[in-house]
Amino acid sequence: MRLLVTGGAGFIGSNFIRFYLREHPEDSIINLDKLTYAGNLENLKDIEGDARYQFIHGDIADFNVVDFLLKDGVDAVINFAAESHVDRSINDPSPFLRTNIAGTQILLESSRRNKIPRFIQVSTDEVYGSLEPIGLFTERSALRPNSPYAASKASADLLVRSYFKTYNLPAIITRCSNNYGPYQFPEKLIPLFVTNALSDEPVTIYGDGLNIRDWLYVDDHCRAIDTVLKKGKAGEIYNIGGNTEKTNLEITDIILNILNKPQSLKKFVKDRQGHDRRYAIDSTKIKMELGWEPKYKFEEAIQKTIQWYIDNREWWERIKSGEYRLSNEQRVQSNE
Repeated sequence: MRLLVTGGAGFIGSNFIRFYLREHPEDSIINLDKLTYAGNLENLKDIEGDARYQFIHGDIADFNVVDFLLKDGVDAVINFAAESHVDRSINDPSPFLRTNIAGTQILLESSRRNKIPRFIQVSTDEVYGSLEPIGLFTERSALRPNSPYAASKASADLLVRSYFKTYNLPAIITRCSNNYGPYQFPEKLIPLFVTNALSDEPVTIYGDGLNIRDWLYVDDHCRAIDTVLKKGKAGEIYNIGGNTEKTNLEITDIILNILNKPQSLKKFVKDRQGHDRRYAIDSTKIKMELGWEPKYKFEEAIQKTIQWYIDNREWWERIKSGEYRLSNEQRVQSNE
């Protein structure tokens, strides 16, 4: 099988590429990535020389680039490419509309024209909005996005649905809960707090810190997408959750305790605009229909994650300093 993976230099995409090539040594992957601020080719430097892997520097919102790649023949498109940071979407929604909506439509249209056998849209539980203290998001939950980022992802999901209904494009949508693990860009909560604490810098907590998220280890997410790729039914939506609800304050305390850092590093700041109070995923459908469920317990996976950031300090220090961007440019030049 030959895959086009978009956004493969990002956090989840790079973990998926590494996971997939390990699990399917006979297959190959083309990685199309624009290399925005969160795209980092250092995430994949260990497979740069692998004959099964090819990197293409390009934008999913560029039809000519996308169509050129799909005309060459692929068995599936897996779309990880997205602007994904809520704070950035509040400050400027424009890049989110271009990449998450227009880019997805271009991928869909080229996939339709080139009769691609499988299209997987990697989405998020944030499209459902905020939950009450009880209950879980199911695939039938209404879409009620509360940030420009979530609205752009919900819009993309609706486009995917329309291409299945109108053109019979064999597309599937997956919606995951909050991911964590190696190679996550250190603006997200867990890597930000871990790297700040390692540097004895404050960890800033929005509001009262009682916002709840369901946490999913990235390897479990990669295995779920692989399961959907192989067994999923076209036109369906599959929720992927970690069955681990934690408040942001609980996550903060866990990180500080594991690192043996003082509570004085906590700094409470004004809450974010439109901050959803709770997300929680019901993964019954993917478990019952496709046989997937999380493999990692949170207590084990958070230890593995924190240890990775301890062992790879140079990686995140280069990101925080901006040095990784020069490395990206050098790798792109050597690839051309």
